[in-house]
Amino acid sequence: MITEPIPAFIDFEASSLDLIASYPIEVGVCMPDRTLHSWLIEPHVLWKDWSESAEQIHGIARATLLSEGSPVSEVAHHLNQLLSGYVYCDAWTFDSFWLYRLFRAAGVKPGFQLESVSALLDARQVTQWPSARRQVIADLDVPVHRAANDALILHKTWEYVSASDHAL
Repeated sequence: MITEPIPAFIDFEASSLDLIASYPIEVGVCMPDRTLHSWLIEPHVLWKDWSESAEQIHGIARATLLSEGSPVSEVAHHLNQLLSGYVYCDAWTFDSFWLYRLFRAAGVKPGFQLESVSALLDARQVTQWPSARRQVIADLDVPVHRAANDALILHKTWEYVSASDHAL
């Protein structure tokens, strides 16, 4: 089990769930002090994949990315300035793929390592995670499937299951 005092969390929204063609469209980070950062990502010229059903989930139109998104190199630069060491996510297979796509398109290497949130948890906490996450979502009352909100939900759920006085 990897331990850090208070970890940083990251989440991606993507064009689809296709692990060959999809690409990141939004990234959100929750820092150890709960500061949130997020960027819409302008699709790289070679990124064409788009899922209408994914758009229905995250609510971000491709046209919005083209008009309001930041270039991949800018997003990668900001992430490298902000993050170091381990950064935790809840869908490592997908998030690591999208992180790789982002940094590959930017032509730089990440200055941090992505790790599954499960590396922070013991067996009891893993069991508590689903119900704790549901409770955190209800308490926060923020839209899910937006990257910064989802990173905050990860942070708050980790805090919840890490607190020794909570028994779910």
